[in-house]
Amino acid sequence: MVEQDGNAAEPSHGDDLAGAFGGNVRRRREEAGLTLEQLSIQSSVSRAMLSKVERGEKSPTIGVASKIAHALDASLSDLIGGPTAATPGVAVAMRKHERPIFRDPETGFERHIVSAAPGAGGAEMIVHHLPAQISTGLLPAYPPGTEKQLVVLEGTLTVAIGGIIETLDTGDSLFIQADADHGFANRTNAPCEYIMVITRRT
Repeated sequence: MVEQDGNAAEPSHGDDLAGAFGGNVRRRREEAGLTLEQLSIQSSVSRAMLSKVERGEKSPTIGVASKIAHALDASLSDLIGGPTAATPGVAVAMRKHERPIFRDPETGFERHIVSAAPGAGGAEMIVHHLPAQISTGLLPAYPPGTEKQLVVLEGTLTVAIGGIIETLDTGDSLFIQADADHGFANRTNAPCEYIMVITRRT
């Protein structure tokens, strides 16, 4: 199921994700010297939708959020508002209740940032929750040199990339070069949870 930019839903009551995400999108767009129209062309997300996202009126789906992040040359975690990178040599703890969480308003997909020091060692760790019979749809390719490794904690996960489809059960792991469109799906009637490590090599 590929998410369309017109499918974003109203943010849930008490969820400040839409406001934080929208504010970060606007800041990054202005820093890049882009108009809404230019960002719309680069991201393939409508100008009207971008405007609503920036104002915090719409909480984007994972597909729309990923398109915006890639168009701004930013990570999704940058736009969600992840924790600040740690100073070298300092131990940093992040409690479970402090996790920045992205929730897809359409599907219930959740993306939990669990890296207490994002960027340390050039990697970022994420926990994904996919409800039963839910797909992220195809997500845009990352820049060359981006790698993803994941391990399934619970359930069964189907990964599609570059014409290849892999089905992973609990305990299985996978490595992919993420510089091609790719997607994740739970085709079962039970929830799926997996840990992903994203590495960006320069």
